[in-house]
Amino acid sequence: MTAEQVQALIRGGLPAVGNSGFTVEEVRPGYARVRLPFHEKMLRPGNVISGPTLFSAADSAMYALVLSHVGPELMAVTSNLNINFLNKGRPGDVLAEAKLLKLGRRLAVMEVSITTGGDPMPVAHVTGSYALPVK
Repeated sequence: MTAEQVQALIRGGLPAVGNSGFTVEEVRPGYARVRLPFHEKMLRPGNVISGPTLFSAADSAMYALVLSHVGPELMAVTSNLNINFLNKGRPGDVLAEAKLLKLGRRLAVMEVSITTGGDPMPVAHVTGSYALPVK
């Protein structure tokens, strides 16, 4: 699936994400990149991007990666997500880059690096897995 197809699928199946301005920028074998455009609602006290925003970016990137590999399987669901916060997220767009570590018949295992505000230093490192529908 192309980035545009994955984005349309996510926006159709998850309206809350689709209405956020979420963009699937790129998908290719083993990789997906998504962007959450900055909004002041993303900030927590201290003018820092909130943890829930970073979690959402990571989960969205993993979902886009899974869909780009297995096709329109909207019932693929997060089964595990571990997030390590590394630095304060500066205000700005949130960019999440997901890499596929293993794609099995029932489970996809991935890692995600998240940056914010155009700063190339990661603000979070995420590992997670998605349970895939049984065919």
